[in-house]
Formats: sequence, C-alpha cells, structure tokens
Amino acid sequence: MKKIMVASDGSDHSTRALKKAIQIGSSQESVTIDLVYVVDGDTSKADVLHYGDSDTASFKRQKMMEQQAEIAREAGLQTDIKILHGSASETLIDYANNGSYDLVLVGSRGRNKLQTMLLGSVSHKLIKHIDAPVMVVK
Repeated sequence: MKKIMVASDGSDHSTRALKKAIQIGSSQESVTIDLVYVVDGDTSKADVLHYGDSDTASFKRQKMMEQQAEIAREAGLQTDIKILHGSASETLIDYANNGSYDLVLVGSRGRNKLQTMLLGSVSHKLIKHIDAPVMVVK
C-alpha cells in the first residue's frame, strides 16, 4: 500500500478516519496520505459570510487542513493537502478514481436510515463509485 486518500472536512468524523489511515499507513513503508477537502457552493458562501471575504475563508480552510496534516506528519507519514471545489461526492469520486489510490477512508456522520434515504450519504456514494477499496470509519 502506497497511497491513501482521506476525505476530510476537519470534523471529528474525518479526524477519526485520518487516525485510522495513520494506523494503517504506519504499518507500511513509504505511504503517502492525501487529505482531500471539497468546498461545495453552500460551504463556500457560508465561509465567506462568516469570515468576511473569500481570501480569509481560503486561509482558514488551509489552516484547518494543515492542523489535520500535522497529525499524520507527527506519525512520520508523508501528507499532502488537496482543497477542491464542487459537489462533495462527485468531486471525491472523480479525484479518487484519477488518483490511483490503494485505499480511501471517509468518516461516517452517523445518520439514521431515514436521514440517509432522504438526504443521501456521501460515504454511500463513495463506496458505490470509487474503484479503490473504501473504508467508512465510525
């Protein structure tokens, strides 16, 4: 195993997925973890309103992802950050399928069956459409 992708948004769910990726990656040699954060239109608008402008919002996202990456780097793993824009599930699927990943990890939000049915589930879409093995971490 050489390349692991972790879908991250800085939440506790994605931090658990990152820690699992570190656990898996630490048992291998020369593993790179790519932390991938997708900013959708609603998040982008909310961030700009919250922080006042798009440059500050971008800076805050980068800072959040650097904090996540530092967790993996402290464990001795090469870590890269990718901040993408688009629909979360579609963008993650495209990125993962074009990235030749050995494993993709995503945190579970813990929605119940009705919420998942009504709202959809990013993790479910990733499992269904990513070519590499996908691990959902609770």
